[in-house]
Amino acid sequence: QVKLVESGGGLVQPGGFLRLSCAVSGSGFGINGMGWYRQAPGNQRELVATITRGGTTNYADSVKGRFTISRDYAKNTVYLQMNSLKPEDTAVYYCNAGITASGAGINYWGQGTQVTVSS
Repeated sequence: QVKLVESGGGLVQPGGFLRLSCAVSGSGFGINGMGWYRQAPGNQRELVATITRGGTTNYADSVKGRFTISRDYAKNTVYLQMNSLKPEDTAVYYCNAGITASGAGINYWGQGTQVTVSS
């Protein structure tokens, strides 16, 4: 059974940094694209950053130049380095992975990790 486990959220002051991690566990699957999304109270879930199987990245305009997505293929893990954090970055951050197993493609989500940017 495939499972995504996130870590690294917390409380940080404006201008600070955090690194989120998301590890994919299980067996018998392949991972395609991975990404991070976030949802603030009262808002819809929105894309933060994605990274393809080949390493091509894409970012929301609001985080370009501040956030960096990367992945460790050997560890089946995706990271989100968040620098120069702003109060408006406060949200629950969700990891996403496109998984191929037994010939079928399925989208998996992590449980979410809270990021709060506040003084």
